[in-house]
Amino acid sequence: MTFTDAELERYARHIVLREIGGGGQALLKAASVLVIGAGGIGSPALQYLAAAGIGYLAVADDDKVDLSNLQRQTLFGTDDVGKDKAAAAVDAMERLNPAIRPGGLSTRIEAANADEIFDLLKPDVVLDGTDNFATRLLVADACQRHHVPLVSAAVGEFEGQLGVFRGWEADKPCYRCFVGANPEREGVSCAEQGVLGALTGVMGSLAALEVIRAIVPFGEDSAGKLLLVDALNLRFRTLTLPKDPGCPSCAV
Repeated sequence: MTFTDAELERYARHIVLREIGGGGQALLKAASVLVIGAGGIGSPALQYLAAAGIGYLAVADDDKVDLSNLQRQTLFGTDDVGKDKAAAAVDAMERLNPAIRPGGLSTRIEAANADEIFDLLKPDVVLDGTDNFATRLLVADACQRHHVPLVSAAVGEFEGQLGVFRGWEADKPCYRCFVGANPEREGVSCAEQGVLGALTGVMGSLAALEVIRAIVPFGEDSAGKLLLVDALNLRFRTLTLPKDPGCPSCAV
């Protein structure tokens, strides 16, 4: 994998990191990442993943940009209101980094199309930032079937959580080990409960960091851990998630 002079200058602060270097930056350039949702989590994550030089960076979102999004979805501006969110995200990523190949899917990930999308994009990592529990389970199951690392992030009011899941590995839990298997579990959207805009930036940036770590391993492995963020009291806690021996998804 070669770099242009402009790319070498653009990624210089990565390349001088001993844990990443030129080899790690080449892995980022060769990687394919799928981000589910261009909302409060996906928006900042897409910004940092584009800036990091992810070679193919795709986003799936069937929504349009709304004025109420702009309090936290910093990928978009006022002129984007009413536009297809996936297309607007692609435009923003191209402005951020013309050296990458962004892709937009103006569709909702569903049971009928999930495997087709995974087969088409062949993502090395999937980042799920949706606030719909049924979609989260569907994406997690697809990642489990295709053996694709899942970075899952969520926010609500002043709290955030972040986990990395590779449940096909013998000692690592899957997403269902964490949340259970009830598909009827209700989710609460940020429109109903509110969310601190800056917190979505924190969680989206941390999610982008974990995507990068999944491609270029550095530090401790995050899979099987859950980060809990309490922005009201400025507290961060990390829990170890056990693998559920009775999990219908990964304990087979």
